[in-house]
Amino acid sequence: DPSVPSSGVSCSGCGAELQCRDGAAPGFVPAEKYQSLSEGPAGAAGLRDAVCQRCWQLAHHGRALGLRLPPEQHRQVVSAALRRPPRHGRGPLLLYVLDVLELPDPVLPQLPGLLDPDVPAAGVLVVGNKVDLLPADSPGHLRRLRERVVAACAQAGLRGARLVDVRLVSAKTGFGLEGLVSRLQRSWKCAGDVYLLGTTNSGKSTLFNTLLRSDYCKSRAPDVINRATVSSWPGTTLNLLKFPIINPTCDRIFRRQERLKEEATKTEDQLSSEEKKHLDHLKKQGYLVGEVGRTFQRQKSSSVVDFDPDALSYSIDEDPRHTPKKREKKEEFTYNEVKDARWCFDTPGIIKENCVLNLLTEKEVKMVLPTQAIIPRTFILKPGMVLFLAALGRVDYLQGEKPAWFSVIASNLLPVHVTTLSNADAIYDKHAGQEFLKVPMGGEERMKEFPQLVPQDITLKGIGTTEAVADIKLSSAGWVAVTAQMEDELLLRAYTPQGTALVVREPPLLPYISTVRGTRVKGTAAYRTKKPPSLVENLQTMARR
Repeated sequence: DPSVPSSGVSCSGCGAELQCRDGAAPGFVPAEKYQSLSEGPAGAAGLRDAVCQRCWQLAHHGRALGLRLPPEQHRQVVSAALRRPPRHGRGPLLLYVLDVLELPDPVLPQLPGLLDPDVPAAGVLVVGNKVDLLPADSPGHLRRLRERVVAACAQAGLRGARLVDVRLVSAKTGFGLEGLVSRLQRSWKCAGDVYLLGTTNSGKSTLFNTLLRSDYCKSRAPDVINRATVSSWPGTTLNLLKFPIINPTCDRIFRRQERLKEEATKTEDQLSSEEKKHLDHLKKQGYLVGEVGRTFQRQKSSSVVDFDPDALSYSIDEDPRHTPKKREKKEEFTYNEVKDARWCFDTPGIIKENCVLNLLTEKEVKMVLPTQAIIPRTFILKPGMVLFLAALGRVDYLQGEKPAWFSVIASNLLPVHVTTLSNADAIYDKHAGQEFLKVPMGGEERMKEFPQLVPQDITLKGIGTTEAVADIKLSSAGWVAVTAQMEDELLLRAYTPQGTALVVREPPLLPYISTVRGTRVKGTAAYRTKKPPSLVENLQTMARR
């Protein structure tokens, strides 16, 4: 209904202003629903708990609605927020959420350009997210992962006093989150606002939701503030979302430490059936799991039942009368609770340029983005052989003295196919867009509009049969770790869709990944897959292993 003005109320899922004027614009709510919510006694405030149609579709049906939203708009919202005048006498702390699968992070070097030079940030704490998806290729792999993230920060100009810390976490499974909360409360306390920044799909909104249910926010916040909408579709968050940060007084820190000590003495056998069920679910999702608890939970008063005898009494000739259910009154913060509050903000993800995800449909994105623990797939190739990762990437082994090992780290849903150089073009022409290669999907019509694969020649020298020399990162579709005999020189040709980034990552992220494999499958280039066990932090049973 174009005649109805915008509400001035933000969607509680993505932050866009709710409106019913334009179905293709952010914050759209169908006019009938919009009017039923806004025409009550509360007026526009009746929309306060509502979500827009886009968030509703994402949350309940996993479908993304197309929006006329230029990628630059996400960057403008973030930059405008970071250039606000400092509150409480100091600039904000930036919590930069980095997807470890995407190293080197394409946006990290651009971070200084988003800030106001006259209002410098108090520092940047980098959070390496999604570590639960990566298998441990050797003892101490997390220490090595952290070193890789620190090196990426230094390369982007983040070092010294500007870099507060680097933490490795899984916002999804909770691994490392209690340590992150303790670090924030110990170093930043409640000194100023905190902004979650990062690229699309880095896991900012998932981290925002986890922190909202942790000791980092005020105890009443989960009852007042709705969770952010989370989906695999890039750019879900459209505007700022926020919750108030709790003041970590000495008493609160002491009580929190006591809770953490008590929980650390538990074993899996001492967990309740519900806790075990949840833990088993998380173990299936990732290799690294942690529990995020709450020390400061507000005790809810028992609800008072309204008893209306007239509503319950009726004669034998009457049907029972169903009175309309009263809408529960939404809790709100009082003025005193938030007048001096420091806030944690979730910001829109910055769109990655030259990213294959920008070329994909919603269904294809779900196939490409890994959501569960990645199982490495290793193949041994001779010169003249080719490896396909779906129809999104290809690696040709052109020259070399001996066979080499190619380990694929990508979504378990993406197929990997090995063929000969002489058959590779025919296989791509026949099966791209079809079930055999899966992504892209949609047949010949889809492939007519999809960019062609373009090559890049790569020369590598082997360093041994157990250690990869480099990763060939096929944009955001995944990567191939190459392991070759000592001093063996390899000439490879890698392909990605035109307009997407192909990166040779040296040193590799998981250098010993080729050793995480089973026996060779007879008559093929493939090895049987092997899934390492999951690890649960802060449980005594795991500490003994």
